[in-house]
Amino acid sequence: MKITELQPHLVWECFDEITKVPRPTHHLDKMREFLVDWADRHNIPVATDEVGNVVMRKAATSGHEDAPTIILQGHQDMVAEKLPTSNHNFLTDPIETIVDGEWVRANGTTLGADNGMGCAAAMAVLLDDSLEHGPIEALFTVDEEQGLIGANGLQPGFVTGEILLNLDSEEMGQLVIGCAGGKVTVATLPFMRIATPEGLIYYKVSIGGLKGGHSGMEIGLGRANANQQLARFLYTFSQEAAFELAEIDGGGLANAIPRDAHAVIGVSADEVEVLEKLAAEFNSTLHAEFKGVEEDSFHFTVEQTESRDEVIEAKTAHDLIKAIFAAPNGVQGMSHAIEGLVETSCNLASVKMKDNDRIEITVHQRSSVDSRRDEIADRIKALFTLIGSVVTFDDAYVGWAPNPDSKVLKVAVESYRDIFHAEPKVEALHAGLECGLFLEKMPALDMVSFGPTLKDIHSPGEKANIKSVEEFWRLLTEILRRLS
Repeated sequence: MKITELQPHLVWECFDEITKVPRPTHHLDKMREFLVDWADRHNIPVATDEVGNVVMRKAATSGHEDAPTIILQGHQDMVAEKLPTSNHNFLTDPIETIVDGEWVRANGTTLGADNGMGCAAAMAVLLDDSLEHGPIEALFTVDEEQGLIGANGLQPGFVTGEILLNLDSEEMGQLVIGCAGGKVTVATLPFMRIATPEGLIYYKVSIGGLKGGHSGMEIGLGRANANQQLARFLYTFSQEAAFELAEIDGGGLANAIPRDAHAVIGVSADEVEVLEKLAAEFNSTLHAEFKGVEEDSFHFTVEQTESRDEVIEAKTAHDLIKAIFAAPNGVQGMSHAIEGLVETSCNLASVKMKDNDRIEITVHQRSSVDSRRDEIADRIKALFTLIGSVVTFDDAYVGWAPNPDSKVLKVAVESYRDIFHAEPKVEALHAGLECGLFLEKMPALDMVSFGPTLKDIHSPGEKANIKSVEEFWRLLTEILRRLS
């Protein structure tokens, strides 16, 4: 079955068009061109701004011209993650969608339902003349996933609505009224390469097949971080035997929990037995510790590999391993204001060798309390400067403080109750949304966020629940009707 055969047809048809457009973060020229062309094809007024945001407008249904203007908002970009076995090129290839029972997923890559599904719903509203609504502005922002560049760069007057419906949440039945702020910390460690000592045997130490996922939504699930677990093993081995570090690499995007990491180390023949024994023990330990959290199929392996001509100078290498192992990662504190909400967290996102003379360690901090976000960032800076790193901060964004008295929230709750005869969950998220930045620019804006059920976003396991998309559409169109 093709996704265009699913209900509601209009939403899935729009989503299908979006999946054919390459749109990883920071590479959105094709997506912007698609949106403008799509609007022109359907005779919908469209405009773009200096940073690449796109807005489309639709007049109110006859008789509802005096209703408040509603902004339907989603972001153009998607997280580009794939399985190690995938040859997908996110800059050129369309996403291959698969209907899998109750879900839609992709073939070895992220699906891009975050936030392609929100964009598709807004486009469907623009096309569907059977709906009852006030004036509509559909806002498609750029580069939300890294830096919230579109929301940061939004200029006064580009949109004029009084109410904003953010279509970027991932659990049907959840109405979001607040979110965490965040900051990215990058530690750059210079290093020297030295000639390989003689007589070493080289091994590739790898951990992979972990679930990973969104570093805000899934951080509280206790999933394994590939970078930290790799460093944990290397530190443990360093207490038993000497080795040289030739290569280290792990993770990818700042907002994705790292699923895979590896190092190449050189050991003497006398230390091979110790390495293999510790590796077997560590593999058992990991599977015991993460039983029920990770799939049993994840792997930790040590395999002999080709020799290397150079290695990283020993002190730098071992300082790096200690710092990665010691770095804050995972949940750092729970909210005192909202029961069960993660307040502060870190994601030890990536460890990358750059230009053969420096290593970059990227950590993403989130917190609903800005001072706690900054404290954790400073702790990471203090740790990595101890080993000679240059530390910078990037992509800071503010949180969105909940407003339980929101008028649009009241409409959304009543709409949900009347449609589904159940109570929605009104919550704040530990993930980051653009709403806090919108509120800085438009202080009178009334907002709520909702969306269909998506699972394992920011990972190749991302999937969208088919039934929830239909429920999401019913809720969205009813909210629009009542607001008109």
